[in-house]
Amino acid sequence: MATSTHCPYCALQCGMRLTAGNDGAGAVSVTPREFPTNRGGLCHKGWTSAAVLSTPDRLLRPLVRDADGSLVKTTWDEAYTRIVRGVKRARARSGPDGVAVFGGGGLTNEKAYTLGKFARVGLGTAMIDYNGRFCMSSAAAAGGRTLGLDRGMPFPLGDLDGADAVMLVGSNPAETMPPFVQHLRSARERGGLIVIDPRRTPSAALTDDGAGVHLQPLPGTDITVLMGLLHLVIVGGGADERYLADRVTGWDAVKRSAMMWWPEAVERETGIPVAELRCAAKILMKSAPVVGGHGAYVLTGRGAEQHAHGTDTVSAALNLALALGLPGRVGSGYGCLTGQGNGQGGREHGQKCDQLPGYRKITDPAARAHIAEVWGVEESDIPGPGLPAVQLLDALGTPEGASMLFVHGANPVVSGPRSGRIAERFAALDTLVVTDFVLSETAAMADVVLPSLQWAEEEGTMTNLEGRVLRRRRAVPAPDAADGPRDELRIWHELAELLDAPAGFATDPADAFDELARASAGGIADYSGLSHAALDAWELADDEGGTGAFWPAVRDAMTRPDPRTVGTPRLFLDRFATPDGRARMIDVRSAGVADDLRPDAPLYLLTGRLLQHYQSGAQTRRVAELNGIEPEAFVQIHPLTAARLGIGEGDDVEVRTRSGAAVGIARLSNDIRRDCVFMPFHFAGRGAANLATNPALDPVSSMPEFKVCAAAVARFDEQDAPTGDDDAAHGEHAARAGQAVRA
Repeated sequence: MATSTHCPYCALQCGMRLTAGNDGAGAVSVTPREFPTNRGGLCHKGWTSAAVLSTPDRLLRPLVRDADGSLVKTTWDEAYTRIVRGVKRARARSGPDGVAVFGGGGLTNEKAYTLGKFARVGLGTAMIDYNGRFCMSSAAAAGGRTLGLDRGMPFPLGDLDGADAVMLVGSNPAETMPPFVQHLRSARERGGLIVIDPRRTPSAALTDDGAGVHLQPLPGTDITVLMGLLHLVIVGGGADERYLADRVTGWDAVKRSAMMWWPEAVERETGIPVAELRCAAKILMKSAPVVGGHGAYVLTGRGAEQHAHGTDTVSAALNLALALGLPGRVGSGYGCLTGQGNGQGGREHGQKCDQLPGYRKITDPAARAHIAEVWGVEESDIPGPGLPAVQLLDALGTPEGASMLFVHGANPVVSGPRSGRIAERFAALDTLVVTDFVLSETAAMADVVLPSLQWAEEEGTMTNLEGRVLRRRRAVPAPDAADGPRDELRIWHELAELLDAPAGFATDPADAFDELARASAGGIADYSGLSHAALDAWELADDEGGTGAFWPAVRDAMTRPDPRTVGTPRLFLDRFATPDGRARMIDVRSAGVADDLRPDAPLYLLTGRLLQHYQSGAQTRRVAELNGIEPEAFVQIHPLTAARLGIGEGDDVEVRTRSGAAVGIARLSNDIRRDCVFMPFHFAGRGAANLATNPALDPVSSMPEFKVCAAAVARFDEQDAPTGDDDAAHGEHAARAGQAVRA
């Protein structure tokens, strides 16, 4: 029997069906299904997603580190005993904040919600954050201050289908979420696709043959590009002055700033020819509703956001969209392409250090009182805000930081910035507890490893990039053994009981969701009108097989829902979510990268994703079909730059920055600027690109500047390689992680 569910990878959450063997186990086949985001398509990762379910190195028993430093199999009782002892030691040393929690954007809504609750009233710690801080935080911060709330795309993805123009700012969906590309067909056919990216990515290549224009700026100059486009919109008469007067504040200041960026000045700062900039502005202006166009969209991605000024970059994109009169209109708008599968839901319900469920601020007395009532605790039992991810991780094992860490659904020793430093801090912990279904690089460093269920073995919900709440369904049984993998909801319930937590913890995902719905009621991200039963009923009523429900889905408004449009598909049609209902333009300034070029580091290091891999690669590197295509780290470099440095195709190349060094195989390509090199961040060991990335933080969002830093690039000789502090830390990590798991 086939089970309707969704892909375990990106935030597109493509619809698929899983079919197991006759006995409910054995090989699992994947077939796509009609769903609004993928419309019957899947990418290479989606087609092969079931392969991870049977990976030979699946964790099937808890592991603990013995006196010899090896991970050995144990019972759940012994693993829990180790954990409780660790919590007591950490609390005795530093109080409740001596224990920290790091979550992930791939956890279901039920798990994300419960993890936040477990941290705050199970452990009593304020020290929780998650890897979404590395993904969506700048866009969330910018959306919140301009629009009043953050929902990645405040409209259904299908709305793009009729647009005259779509501008992608630092996004490469042709590789990161390929089924998305079909929604760009209309814009491409009308010559309206605009891509801003320092590399000629597969998405940028979609602008060829008259389909649009690729703007290839100097890294870190996106704000200047966007202000230059706004300048041209203003002088070209393309600003929607009536819309601005009726729906926006701050226009006068933003307009004055943009008038400074005439095209020739933008060309000097960014390297983009004036003619190309004018072409992009013309496309946007003729597509805008104010002149009768069929609509335009401005969409941002990690390439624009993962910077020390990423929040301001997104604000500049929002300013441009607002000047054109796009947000809050059917057929036009601004959106952010969320990356992780539940990056949206993961940040809405309590994994962020400053938020409570429903996207509430943890410092808001009314929010605290509401959540305390739902949890059945005193308001004083809920800690205040903690530290954002980079600061939290950097303090681990220090006198000021936690001495114990729980990690759920993340692999930060590969995915975090300056990952050698993160490995060093993990090695300094008294107790590291990691829950995962494979021995990731982070799990391999742990003192206790708890085996969890996989996506196809669990029930729950996810929230995709549109803010659409979806049902994830169990398609195959979990491994059946007394000490086999357990659902995290059960794990947190059992640990909370052992720690004498003041609140109860649901073990059934439907019950956990019902509690989440109550907790979110009245918040920005209101799920109060939803439940597993309701989502299932609407799916059965929908001939397309179920399309989920958009938040906010307020209980009182859900009496007779249309299963095709449950909740709020389009936001801001009447007013923005600000106190006065008007969008707030933010007057931003152009700023350089935090770590700019210098004589000993004359090239920019850029990082990003590949078609075949996802996030830290802990899952996709275990799929032979995917790993066979992209098996190792590489360094993309322009042929002229390579020739100047004496580098040939296939040479080992070291990329060294102030943070550390990474090594990959040289790939010569004309698709990258001569002043840049590119590395994918999916690989571990010496090929981990994040050994070299810059941990400088955006002052608003605390997003690290993953996307660009100054680097020295040279052929790599193992014997001559220098060893610095970060390399030594990575070596210690590798040695510890490489120890065998013994029976």
